Amino acid sequence: MLLFRSLTTAAFVTAAMTVSVCDTVAHEEGKYPDLKGQWLRPVQGPFRHGPPWDASKKEGHAQQAPLTEEYKVIYEANLADQAAGGPGNWPGSTCRGHGMPAVMVAFQPMEIVVTSEITYIMPSDVHVYVRRVYTDGRELPQNAEPSFLGFSQGKWLDTDGDGRYDTLEIETSHFKGPRAIDISGIPLHEDNKTVVKERLYLDKADKNLLRNEITIIDKALTNPWTVTQTYRREPNPRPVWGEQECAEGQAFVLIGKENYMLSSDGNLMPTKKGQTPPDLKYFK
Repeated sequence: MLLFRSLTTAAFVTAAMTVSVCDTVAHEEGKYPDLKGQWLRPVQGPFRHGPPWDASKKEGHAQQAPLTEEYKVIYEANLADQAAGGPGNWPGSTCRGHGMPAVMVAFQPMEIVVTSEITYIMPSDVHVYVRRVYTDGRELPQNAEPSFLGFSQGKWLDTDGDGRYDTLEIETSHFKGPRAIDISGIPLHEDNKTVVKERLYLDKADKNLLRNEITIIDKALTNPWTVTQTYRREPNPRPVWGEQECAEGQAFVLIGKENYMLSSDGNLMPTKKGQTPPDLKYFK
């Protein structure tokens, strides 16, 4: 009888603890906005290069990027190379990661997972990325290795005082390159000291629209450049999440500083008129 009572008491305590943990988790989840689902870029093509950084404007010069005189020259050379058939300075042409801030154009569907310590932002383009936005107050590690996505620190805000978080502020830094702002090759400074600030929130009139006010602070720009990206929710993704592998079927081949293409018969071919062939000194 004593053993039975002990087992019954243990089962009761375990059940009570389970209910308590579930209630705590539900309470924590209830503090944050519902960002579940698949987030898509609402503005579709056709585009000459790809989705522009500012979706409210056309590509290229129409973006009116506030570039310094030095970087205007770099951008013009990039556009001229693209017009001739080359990739310009867009790193994604050879399947390298696009990095921040370009990934937040949401080339492919994006997912966001919120926890109390980290918000995971997972955009897909040439690869499936995982951006970790730390919201637990941690500081940038002293030995943090620069990366294409950088190191992101965030803070949740309750802007209307209703007891629920509604806005996520993010600051990202500690980058490596090469990176560009969009596929047209809007350049970033070669020192990679870019700072990207974001303000992410659901539209008050339509909870299936997510706004992201993104400010780029970079020495290639004369002033901070703020653009609002908008993403549309597909709550029940059909088809299910796909797999992105850029290297599969990749035709561009980078040799030295020149991009060539692999033809259908397996031979190298130029990407632009008058392009010189690669150095074959190691081949007889």
